[in-house]
Amino acid sequence: QVQLVESGGGLVQSGGSLRLSCAASALTLNYYAIGWFRQAPGKEREGVSCISRSDGNTFYADSVKGRFTISRDNAKNTVYMQMNSLKPEDTTAYICAADFALSPHICNSDAAEYDYWGQGTQVTVSS
Repeated sequence: QVQLVESGGGLVQSGGSLRLSCAASALTLNYYAIGWFRQAPGKEREGVSCISRSDGNTFYADSVKGRFTISRDNAKNTVYMQMNSLKPEDTTAYICAADFALSPHICNSDAAEYDYWGQGTQVTVSS
């Protein structure tokens, strides 16, 4: 059974940092592009960042560009997202997802393209 398990969320003060992890099981991660999404209550799911399956091409939403960095370690079957300079508006659950990608060079910010989803990890940024 495929599982994506997020960890690393928590409570941090504005300006602080967190590092989220997305660990995959029963899934060979290097066949998948990985995305991080967030969805605040009453809002649409937002594609925060993604990384292609093998050559490290990345995408960042404008709201996090320059503050968040996505990376992957295929040997550990894990993707990370370093979140710096956190703001109160970053508060929500962060969810990772895997997209079986034919191309090693691209990743999608569209949630509809993703095949597997984790349960999410909560990030709370206090002002």
